[in-house]
Amino acid sequence: MGFTKPPVRALKAANKLKRKELFVQHKKSKDKERREERYRRKKEEDRDPALRAARLAKNRAVTLDEKRIWDEGDDDSLGSRVDLEKLRQRRIEQAEEEERQSAQDAEMRDGSDDDDDNDSMLDSDDEDQDEEARQAALQGQREKRAKRDNSIAPSTTSTNLDLTPSSLALKFPALFSDIPAPEPKILVTTSLNSTIHDDAQLISTLFPNSTYIRRSAHHHAHKYSLREICKFATNREYTAVLLVKEDLKKPTGLSIVHLPSGPTFHFSITNWIEGKKLPGHGNPTNHYPELLLNNFKTPLGLLTAKVFQTLFPPRPEFQGRQVVTLHNQRDYIFVRRHRYVFREKRATEKSIVGTDGREVKGVESIRAGLQELGPRFTLKLRRVDKGIGRAGSEGDDALQWEWKAKMEKDRKVFNL
Repeated sequence: MGFTKPPVRALKAANKLKRKELFVQHKKSKDKERREERYRRKKEEDRDPALRAARLAKNRAVTLDEKRIWDEGDDDSLGSRVDLEKLRQRRIEQAEEEERQSAQDAEMRDGSDDDDDNDSMLDSDDEDQDEEARQAALQGQREKRAKRDNSIAPSTTSTNLDLTPSSLALKFPALFSDIPAPEPKILVTTSLNSTIHDDAQLISTLFPNSTYIRRSAHHHAHKYSLREICKFATNREYTAVLLVKEDLKKPTGLSIVHLPSGPTFHFSITNWIEGKKLPGHGNPTNHYPELLLNNFKTPLGLLTAKVFQTLFPPRPEFQGRQVVTLHNQRDYIFVRRHRYVFREKRATEKSIVGTDGREVKGVESIRAGLQELGPRFTLKLRRVDKGIGRAGSEGDDALQWEWKAKMEKDRKVFNL
């Protein structure tokens, strides 16, 4: 006799042993049906590969990042949730459309001034040819734009700081200036009566040309404020001050002050892990690292990315093979530091496949290995002040942006 699936009502038998036996039979029959369905689908997809492609396209998971909601307005000021890349592309298309319309109007005016003795049939032929040429030119521009957009892989999330709107440059001229920025020189310190000197020292090793100075915890010592520390650092040609905050002997906050006059960024720190606690970790060297800024798309995101860019020298030392990554995802900035090495492809490794599903040419036998150096932590932007420290007596204009409660009520809305 063949195996038969027990009815659902039989699984509610009063006898415990009988109920257990029926449940085991029920699970076996269910697994058997799934296995048969899987093999049947595999045979059909082997005969017709289009079925497999359609199934995979239908079953593709849609993440919150793909469901992200953008503001529809054209306001590119600080804090608005607009996609600057799409906004820039839309403005370029509008400018091209206006230019084309003005050219057509000029041609119509020129045509009205011509002599009336011209042959109307020849004039219509010339206009048709001009219209066809104009349409062909527009089609060529669209194809070039589409080719340019498709040349960038969808997985590429590198931030393009050239998209900085003029409103940011006017509001923060110290950051967005045509004058070359000086060599970064950073002063790292902690909050008053701090006990996390080792962790603060680790954070200082993440930024080149940084110096860690302890805050005095003596009872009779003068308690220097952040403004006094920034004035001290400005007189000694420091370009930024980093203030590490703590709670329960762990780093919980980071304030970045851009000298000499701000702005000030306040971040919260979570998921702090020292480098020595990471499995297979390496030891960092004194080489200038490469900096990767990923997925900062809004005006607020570009401002945050620019502040981090000023903390690293613009000339990385590639012989050190070190890279610092600041990856923004859902308004959380994941900070990682790695050392990379290029090696031969192993026999068990698969080929690199591009976004179009085809193998990438030229890298068939090369792979990149990563070794994390640490520390590993996550930042979340809480507040942006235009001056030094928290906005107080300067007025309402000093506070530029602040995270407020219920901002994450809609999980598909992000600020960076």
